[in-house]
Amino acid sequence: MKKQFFFSYVCLIFAGSNAQNKTSKMSDKLLPPVAAVKPKKLEKHGHVRTDNYYWLNERENTEVIDYLNKENDYYKKMTAHTEQFQKDLFDEMKSRIKEDDSSVPYLYNGYYYITRYEIGKDYPIYARKKGSLDAKEEIMFDCNEMAKGHAYFQLGGLNVSEDNKWCAFGVDTVSRREYTIQIKNLETGEILPVKLEKTTGGSTWAADNKTLFYTRKDLVTLRSEKIYKHKLGSDAKNDALVYHEKDDTFSVYIYKEKSKKYLVIGSNSTMTTEYQILESNTPDGQFRVFQKRTRGLEYNISHFGDSFYIVTNKDKATNFKVMKTPENATAKENWTDLIPHRKETLVEGIEIFRDYLVVEERNNGLNKIRIMPWSGKGEYYLPFEIETYTAYTSTNVDFDTEILRYGYQSMATPSSVIDFNMKTKEKTIMKEQQVLGGKFDKNNYTEERVWATAQDGTKVPISIVYRKGIKKDGNNPFLLYAYGSYGSSMDPYFSSIRLSLLDRGFIYGIAHIRGGEDLGREWYENGKLLKKKNTFTDFIDCSKYVIEQQYTSEKHLYAEGGSAGGLLMGAIINMAPNLYNGVIAQVPFVDVVTTMLDDSIPLTTGEYDEWGNPNDKKYYDYMLSYSPYDNVVKQKYPNLLITTGLHDSQVQYWEPAKWVAKLRTLKIGDSQLFLDTNMETGHGGASGRFEAIKEVAKEYTFLLDLEGIKK
Repeated sequence: MKKQFFFSYVCLIFAGSNAQNKTSKMSDKLLPPVAAVKPKKLEKHGHVRTDNYYWLNERENTEVIDYLNKENDYYKKMTAHTEQFQKDLFDEMKSRIKEDDSSVPYLYNGYYYITRYEIGKDYPIYARKKGSLDAKEEIMFDCNEMAKGHAYFQLGGLNVSEDNKWCAFGVDTVSRREYTIQIKNLETGEILPVKLEKTTGGSTWAADNKTLFYTRKDLVTLRSEKIYKHKLGSDAKNDALVYHEKDDTFSVYIYKEKSKKYLVIGSNSTMTTEYQILESNTPDGQFRVFQKRTRGLEYNISHFGDSFYIVTNKDKATNFKVMKTPENATAKENWTDLIPHRKETLVEGIEIFRDYLVVEERNNGLNKIRIMPWSGKGEYYLPFEIETYTAYTSTNVDFDTEILRYGYQSMATPSSVIDFNMKTKEKTIMKEQQVLGGKFDKNNYTEERVWATAQDGTKVPISIVYRKGIKKDGNNPFLLYAYGSYGSSMDPYFSSIRLSLLDRGFIYGIAHIRGGEDLGREWYENGKLLKKKNTFTDFIDCSKYVIEQQYTSEKHLYAEGGSAGGLLMGAIINMAPNLYNGVIAQVPFVDVVTTMLDDSIPLTTGEYDEWGNPNDKKYYDYMLSYSPYDNVVKQKYPNLLITTGLHDSQVQYWEPAKWVAKLRTLKIGDSQLFLDTNMETGHGGASGRFEAIKEVAKEYTFLLDLEGIKK
């Protein structure tokens, strides 16, 4: 998504005399910052909006920075009484995490690759061992050393050449998802001086081990738009442009097929896909189109043997199907059905092995993993017994194996990595997430999946977890979470951090609302564009359901969402403010109309198929009817904690800042309203596993304090 903004305020002032200050609470003494009103007329389709806080998008304006700092200061002072609790919560959450942890090794091209952490360190160490897990460890990257001197650090896109000598890697030290790619000689440890700037961080080597393909972003919009080719030993300024995606509603990327035979350039928009392929051993050849883009046609490709296997919505296959085509005849007229379309089952992806095809499916909102021998005999599904779980295929880089690696977790069951023998059906748990401290027992928690009825009669599932012994008498604090956009399914998952709420009496729920793809493609289609309001009303109806069923009440119900989920939060507090005692909106997309009219903001044009193009009046009018910023009115609002990052490239900081400024002028009553801006990070928040937990601790103390829970 995208968004931005800023404010300026008057100085914080104290109310009352020094004598009164000694006995009154901090909340009685402080007045919040006030953003300067600088009206700007915005006209479209003959309609005029007045934006009093438009000026907050001036990132370099000292008045803007001053306002954000004052909001931060106000938030800190108003919550100073919870600072020790925040620290205690952080220590509690951290104590459950195994600090000297490591991933399950996987074998690729003769090396075992491992990601591990060391005690007291925030960042991962990437290592490998040649041929055997007993071999000497080679440290490829120690991010703890690389992160020194940086307030934010992110390493991404690790990509090793087929001769195992070179590794390309991307580094972001700003948190705007703009990576600089460098190349390391894994044999000598030398990092080459060449730097490939303004990239996505991702890259792929050709079979010659000398040619590196990578993606660059537009300098203004940050859209991934160009594929370049770099030759080892050459100057980056001489890198050849391989492909320029000129349609600004598409983004572009490049990768190598699991078979290693083909390099693939992908161009994607919300509703349309196009791929180009080139044999990896001919990196200076010309890419050829697999199947030219046709609006509404989506497809993904996987190469195996002499064929490509395609997951696609061709032929009105709303929930997708699997097709096959010869590698030398890839146009859609050559595609033939392998797994036909089924209305009740969504095909989410495939994994190909020498003797098996593995299909990830979703039925009735539940993950399914289907094992299909190429022999055509004895296909089956992996068995899962409960309804609040998540299962997914994991790292499967080898064709020639009977072992499928997959992940499993539920809301009360820590995540596991499992190696499953598809022939013998034996499974080996390679790793189960450890919850330290000796107090956790999954049998102490109850998991449920319930169904709320939306206002149009649609049944909407909610996944719920709580500590056993809770009475459904309406007095329990309840945190309801959702996202509801882009077809992103919010599957039930385990969180050791969440235990800090559950063990203090909170119930936690995930509302699987429309706009996600939780119940299939139509679930997504019915929560986007001119049906977007279904997302908001679904969440409100889920909220009413948990109140009606006595899980909680209006006095104890809380809601949380981030990014597009922050839009959801903004919409529901305008539409049904009395349902919630408190709401957390993380990096919220709330100024929908202004942002979607500004094609210079990152991602805007690529999202017309998600939200609509407001240059078309029908979409303008519809967006305007729900845009949280445009629909703030004079009414009581719940207690609000709103977070953002100054360098956010997805949702620009000024959106939540403008929203808070407007809420301050219109909200009635004494409910809390806080804006917490991280002045050093972007959309993903703080880097490092423990710094991120500090942010969660702040959010949790906001909720617990509202419940009167002090420790």
